[in-house]
Amino acid sequence: MKRLILYSVPLIFFFLLGVFLWQGLDKNPQELPSALVGKPLPEFELDGLLQDGTIDRNQLLGQPFLLNVWATWCPSCAEEHEYLNQLASQGVKIVGMNYKDELEKARLWLSTYGDPYQVNFVDDKGEYAIDLGVYGAPETFFIDSEGIIRYRHVGVVNDLSWRQGLKSQYDQLK
Repeated sequence: MKRLILYSVPLIFFFLLGVFLWQGLDKNPQELPSALVGKPLPEFELDGLLQDGTIDRNQLLGQPFLLNVWATWCPSCAEEHEYLNQLASQGVKIVGMNYKDELEKARLWLSTYGDPYQVNFVDDKGEYAIDLGVYGAPETFFIDSEGIIRYRHVGVVNDLSWRQGLKSQYDQLK
């Protein structure tokens, strides 16, 4: 009897571990749940990156926009930046949130690589990012004209991700 228990405990453990790992195979690691989808963009008042004064939530309302969380230290942000410039040139309103970055580096980045953002504000301590549930940069939130968060994309926005679903998410905002 002791031998049966001794041999069955590891088997049960490995079986349960296998079931747990099997369930994770069909999940997309870029789809992180957000408790804020369907809820208003949290209130904020933060310094503008290129604009004098502060930016607040109410200044952004009136038309749909993408809220892109970015930083100069983020290699994936560099990867998506050119595509964000293309989207902005096609009329997509993009608001930038510079996240835990050095202001002079961020300003130089935009003057060097182009500025796709109609508005850009600074979250240097990452406190507003916590309110949004940001895991890291880049992340992009799809906000409707009323200020309701409709979708959250974790990772790079590029031509492939745009064609495979992000464009349809954006079109639904209009």
